[in-house]
Amino acid sequence: MNQATRVRWPIVVVASVVGLLLVAPTLVVIPLSFTDRRSFAFPNEGWSLRWYEKFFTDRGWLEALGTSLTLALLTGVVATVVGTLAAYGLNRSRLPGSGAARGLLMVPIAIPGIVAAVAIFGTYLGWGLSGTMLGLMLAHTVLAIPFVIIPVNTAMQGLDPTLDRAAAVLGASPLGRFRQIQLPLLAPAIATGFVFAFVTSLDEVVVSYFLQSPTVRTLPVKMYSSVTVETDPAIAVAATLVLLFSTAVILTPRLVSIVRTRRSSVPKENK
Repeated sequence: MNQATRVRWPIVVVASVVGLLLVAPTLVVIPLSFTDRRSFAFPNEGWSLRWYEKFFTDRGWLEALGTSLTLALLTGVVATVVGTLAAYGLNRSRLPGSGAARGLLMVPIAIPGIVAAVAIFGTYLGWGLSGTMLGLMLAHTVLAIPFVIIPVNTAMQGLDPTLDRAAAVLGASPLGRFRQIQLPLLAPAIATGFVFAFVTSLDEVVVSYFLQSPTVRTLPVKMYSSVTVETDPAIAVAATLVLLFSTAVILTPRLVSIVRTRRSSVPKENK
């Protein structure tokens, strides 16, 4: 065993233990969703699918789930487009004040969620957007844009500028250079930004709670409202679905990247 291996194994063990401690409390919700009782108790005394049946037959839960998925998809698309263009502009701009603009776009990460919720709610009262899908989408987009800018900005800083200059010498327009050269290279970072924006919207509860209405209510808000009124094990079902769906969304780009890397590393004669 060489020195690099001896140093790496303790790091792997410590990282695994820390990861287990962080993930284990979250995983407890999965067996709780299969309980046969009307209250939470861990470990389960009995097993049943009754709460999954209730979740998928209850109109309130299904409407909240559909609202959350629709809102997360719209937010992911809009935030990815706006965040990518913002990152591109910040990296290509030579105007004074670009640093201040970058800091301003990162503000949603720094301020507490309750402060953002109160500010957005007060603004929406004058605009008539409170309690609407459009208002929720715009609010979630503002919160998600920084999570798109960060990976795209990092990827843009790693681009080889000679590729862009070579394309310009060959007569490519700025739009053509972006579409044919930069965009394919930035695609993994853009996909990562979309995933982060999607999950940010899917898990957002504070701002969504302030902006909800009887007809527009997200799944996290429905879960919070239900747990404050009664202890309904259907909440564990909702939490399990959000956990599994978020994990799948986050891991899918990584798995696709691993598959592509392995395929590209296979010698042509072995294909």
